[in-house]
Amino acid sequence: MTTAATDAEESGAHPRFAEALRALGLDELLARTRRFPEATRTAAEAATAIGCELSQICKSLIFVAWGSPLLDRDREPGEGVPVLVLMDGASRVDVERVREELGARKVTRADAAVVRETTGYAIGGVPPFGHRTRTRVLADRSLLAHDLVWAAAGTPYTVFPVGPKELVAHAGATLVDVRESAE
Repeated sequence: MTTAATDAEESGAHPRFAEALRALGLDELLARTRRFPEATRTAAEAATAIGCELSQICKSLIFVAWGSPLLDRDREPGEGVPVLVLMDGASRVDVERVREELGARKVTRADAAVVRETTGYAIGGVPPFGHRTRTRVLADRSLLAHDLVWAAAGTPYTVFPVGPKELVAHAGATLVDVRESAE
């Protein structure tokens, strides 16, 4: 068994995610991964299990954009392009703001099949990096309000803590304001 597979088995993290951490030189994050007996599929479930604020959970959400000059370079016309949005657990993504950020004609939330095809993970366990395919990543600035955030480690039962600036850097994310306003 490979070291990454052994580490993943011990931590509960998905093996692909464990390998991504190893490739990035982030083995210490794997060692800090926490596994729970009950699913932490939603931000609220994760916050309760960890004992942190809901806003300290980093949601990894896949959307599909059509007609974006920033994304359509290697795509057939009319084909949607998956985009990952990292958002704090207490907030919702404003799809119109994502559309504007990408200069897209249309943006919708991806279905479960697109999420799995794009990331290699099921909804509720999608980590912020270590995906099957490379996608454009947008991170909402609200994540920077904390010293530490918690994100999925590739399964609905595992999470890992990381500094938000480190998270943004390793995800290759662009910092944006795409959170729904509180109005």
